[in-house]
Amino acid sequence: MPLKIALTKGRIEKQVIGLLECAGIDCTMLKNKQRKLIINSADGEYCFILAKGPDVTTYLNTGTVDIGIVGSDILTEHNNEQCELLDLQSGKCQFVLASTADFDFNRPGRKVIGTKYPLITQRYFESLGQDVEIVKIEGSVELAPLIGLADAIVDITETGTTLRENNLVIYDYLDQVSTRLVANRMSLKQHTAAIFEFTDSLQQAITTKKNVQKQMEESK
Repeated sequence: MPLKIALTKGRIEKQVIGLLECAGIDCTMLKNKQRKLIINSADGEYCFILAKGPDVTTYLNTGTVDIGIVGSDILTEHNNEQCELLDLQSGKCQFVLASTADFDFNRPGRKVIGTKYPLITQRYFESLGQDVEIVKIEGSVELAPLIGLADAIVDITETGTTLRENNLVIYDYLDQVSTRLVANRMSLKQHTAAIFEFTDSLQQAITTKKNVQKQMEESK
């Protein structure tokens, strides 16, 4: 039986494929998937299931998959209950508090905050001792302060470009985000050797990529 791996499709998927190849895993079928959502590796050792981030946590919690590859933002927001094994050192971005230039972070009164991450946002403002109203937004969070829906937003950003292009200013930095490797607790007991072998191969690939990058920087 192959290990079932839920892989967050899109940006994380593309970044992880390179890491998997560096770990010696043949990703030909995964790169040529077309519209397929379930892809078996050529050697039959792995079955990759492409899914949205929140669904990866659902698959993990229900035991539908053995392993999940998903952003730490999703894990935190959904109160991850499974075993986080490895930080893949990819998909790095940052939670930020942002708004228009005239936003007063210290003004008295209850603020309205727009976000895709209500739990993370609530915890952040509770740590500051502030009571806020949170509006959950599924689409372009940047719109919220621009159209008067919210005073500010909490969102993730990689470069800050989208914020700048929409004339939004960063007022505070929250937690950093990266892609994580997570195992279902029961699967970890049943397939211990296979899961740790997979984890170790990815750890070695991360180390190799870091060493190559370091050598390239030193040679400049």
